[in-house]
Amino acid sequence: MLRFEEAIAGCLKNDNKSKEMIYKSFYGYLMGVILRYVKERSDAQELVNDSFIKIFKSIGQFRFPKESVELQKAFKGWAAKISSRTAIDFLRSKKIHLYVDDMIEEQHPLTDISVISQLNVQDILKLLEALPDTHRMVFNLYEIEGFSHDEISKMLSIPESSCRVYLARAKNKLRDLYSKTLIQSYAAN
Repeated sequence: MLRFEEAIAGCLKNDNKSKEMIYKSFYGYLMGVILRYVKERSDAQELVNDSFIKIFKSIGQFRFPKESVELQKAFKGWAAKISSRTAIDFLRSKKIHLYVDDMIEEQHPLTDISVISQLNVQDILKLLEALPDTHRMVFNLYEIEGFSHDEISKMLSIPESSCRVYLARAKNKLRDLYSKTLIQSYAAN
């Protein structure tokens, strides 16, 4: 079996066995990244494959870390960025409108989401699926991917203040959904 370093080197040489190893190793991870943006599994599968095509085409642009022990982590982050941008491009192509009703940011203050921090990953993914696409996209980019509001606003071609409003609305909606879930689970017991 190829080591990870050898697989990356093989991908640089367009070796199919190396590509297959990388594909099998990161398919599940990238599927998880994509599913945070799109709801349909068939769309997600197509987007993961599109992401791998982009990854293999641009693998020469991957910046190798100074420490070889950081190679897999660095590659994983690089591949996740490509995947999240692939998902965003897909959502844009579906003509998702990124508008916020002319509201100023102060009308929707950012609030603490301590309730949401107590959820497990599967619960959060289910709740995220219930968010409108734009809200989910901004939430993922900011809270999960770690992009700044400035970076997100440039990626999505929206004002930075709109990005903040979408994030606040996503958090509020998640809080409401979580509360409803708790009420339903208490009522069932």
